[in-house]
Amino acid sequence: MTEKPTELQEKLLRMLEWFHGFCVEHELTYYAIGGTLLGAVRHGGFIPWDDDIDIGMPRRDYVRFLETVKDSGSQYRAETIADGNKDFPYRLCKLYDTATTVEYNTKYKTKRGIFLDIFPLDGAGNTREESVEYYGKIKKRLFLVSAKTYKLNGKKSFARNLAIVFCRALPFNWRKYTQKTHEICAKKDFYESAYVGNLFGRWHEREIVERGLFGKPTLKKFENIEIYCPENSDGYLTAIYGDYMTPPPESKRKPTHEIVSMDLNNSYHDGEPRGGRENERRKK
Repeated sequence: MTEKPTELQEKLLRMLEWFHGFCVEHELTYYAIGGTLLGAVRHGGFIPWDDDIDIGMPRRDYVRFLETVKDSGSQYRAETIADGNKDFPYRLCKLYDTATTVEYNTKYKTKRGIFLDIFPLDGAGNTREESVEYYGKIKKRLFLVSAKTYKLNGKKSFARNLAIVFCRALPFNWRKYTQKTHEICAKKDFYESAYVGNLFGRWHEREIVERGLFGKPTLKKFENIEIYCPENSDGYLTAIYGDYMTPPPESKRKPTHEIVSMDLNNSYHDGEPRGGRENERRKK
């Protein structure tokens, strides 16, 4: 990396270092994916404008991680939709640094800590065609969930905002719907499918790749540590991004998350019980 990591990135790096050690200790398989893998290959660390870490775990390992990390005794805490917190609008696992505070500009004004995004990796099918057809059903479910949780703003097209308004009017519990979607995805095992991927990812069908591209977790340098990446990182990144070695234009070099406020030295739950808005309502 040609630029020195920001204070936020330094904190994330320490989280990633801890996560790697935890997975090695407990024999859990993981891969750097998304912007983290792209940063490792193209920049030798963080993409300069990135503000999070992206991790993929075969679902068997993902489930074991959630079970095991509860008893880690560390400052890092995993949270998923299954925990039932009303101000948690995400469909993946977030591993939070509880010694920090960040308020994100979501529909629910989510206040937590800085985080690692941890996605389950699932099977999709034994041919490309079968996998894309299968994913089409998952994609529809995820769009409905997104419409219930995304915040309306001027950056989205009029058609997309209109679709969000329409879907919000539909009478269904998006949290239960999300959990059911996870159950559906879990039926096709990562280790028994020829085509696999991050079915909850932002790149949709492009994230479905041949399982051999993931292969054996392979260490790559990331800043001053080493992390596990897909065995064929070039093939994986090419499938998703195409010419991934060419950075985007300056106008698109922006962080993924819109942060309202950030305090990297104080905990988001100091002096108050966990559970965000749900607990606030209970106090009343």
